[in-house]
Amino acid sequence: MREYRFELALCGTLEDGERLLARQLGAHVHGRRIADVVALDPGPEFEQRAAITDGTIPPAAIESPVGPGQARPLRDVFPDRRPDERHRIADRAVEAGFFESERRHGDRYVRQVTRYPDAWFDRLVGIENKPDLDRPGDLQTQLRTDVSLGLFDEVILATASHVTGAHRNRLPEEVGIWRFDPDTGEREVLKEPTSLSTDEWGLEVIEREPGQAAVQPVDPAAKSRARRRLAERAHGKGWRTFAWPACTRCDPDGAEAAPAVPYCAYHDRIVNPVEDCGEACPGHEPADPSAVDVEAVRDSRSIWVHDPAGRQRRQVGLDRFG
Repeated sequence: MREYRFELALCGTLEDGERLLARQLGAHVHGRRIADVVALDPGPEFEQRAAITDGTIPPAAIESPVGPGQARPLRDVFPDRRPDERHRIADRAVEAGFFESERRHGDRYVRQVTRYPDAWFDRLVGIENKPDLDRPGDLQTQLRTDVSLGLFDEVILATASHVTGAHRNRLPEEVGIWRFDPDTGEREVLKEPTSLSTDEWGLEVIEREPGQAAVQPVDPAAKSRARRRLAERAHGKGWRTFAWPACTRCDPDGAEAAPAVPYCAYHDRIVNPVEDCGEACPGHEPADPSAVDVEAVRDSRSIWVHDPAGRQRRQVGLDRFG
């Protein structure tokens, strides 16, 4: 079974009005770990965060010494950045409705439009998809990295395979296990995850070779920043990041386990448009791609808010030349 199909079906099953979901996000501090699925539970200030923007607020803007009060020169806000990088970060923050920008005597000044709500998210759950445990790849290293680093509050393995005692013994004790059927959407919890210490020091596997591994300690402050970056990216990206096939056989509502996904009526399954679709497919019938408003679907099926009202938008860059 292909992991892509499994992943989309799982996301569609988990999506509800209590959490946010996103796919393929960087879950690391110094390394290169990519998490298959991230589930975000909202915190007490989620509504304040959702009111700012439906996208991602640049982490550099959040971490900058700028507040909602007096505007500061852009060069002082990002002194270690190149001029083009400073303006790019400021542009993105203005577009998100987080910064305001103005010109004074030829210099650009910025200030926050609103306070950043630190308590907008609560738990982050990392889900590693491995439908076929007989082809585990680098599963052990991936899960051990997630557990020892501790960016996630919980880590879960999702699989379609029968899970044996031998499989369990190769996994970190803290990892939960789900058995999931992507055709029906049925999910069985085989083992509950153990909560991880996200506010303590972590240990990140940077590189692994046979018989040895390069690791690096990560302090709690760095973990906190990485968790916030991960949460921001999850909020802005979501999981329906695919392109729709240009084929009449594509039925966005054809999959039982997940709505608004690239389901193929010819193959009777969710497909990967990049790998499975096109003239080489025997069932290909050219047509315009499906006109699915994935943002509207995400808004209606989760806690994410599309195009929030109440925040004045300014056209990026115009104020540079005022």
